[in-house]
Amino acid sequence: MSKVVISTADAPAAIGPYVQATKAGNFLFTSGQIPLDPKTNSLVTGDIKAQAHQSCRNLIAILKEAGYDASDVIKTTCFIKNMNDFVAFNEVYAEYFGASAPARSCVEVARLPKDVLCEVELVAYKD
Repeated sequence: MSKVVISTADAPAAIGPYVQATKAGNFLFTSGQIPLDPKTNSLVTGDIKAQAHQSCRNLIAILKEAGYDASDVIKTTCFIKNMNDFVAFNEVYAEYFGASAPARSCVEVARLPKDVLCEVELVAYKD
């Protein structure tokens, strides 16, 4: 199985020893995306909705670069800082992934990189 690194300027560059995504065969595995604006490399400030939008936009940009779209997503893992934001996070998440509804885990965590409110990663598959 071939392994290809996926990279796009339309999503933030990695801030550590990892890549934005790796394509292995027909699968695409993304690294977690936090609400960094790829044009300025600065954090999107605001509430969970503003941060969730940016995290999801980053994922969509990576999917597009790899030749995938939201309908190809089979699993997401969502990390949120406060489970009280679950409903608001879901409202935003549904705008990007609701139509194709992949399997998902969503967990509250004590802390995320750069103290953001959310981080999302995904696995996609395309024939």
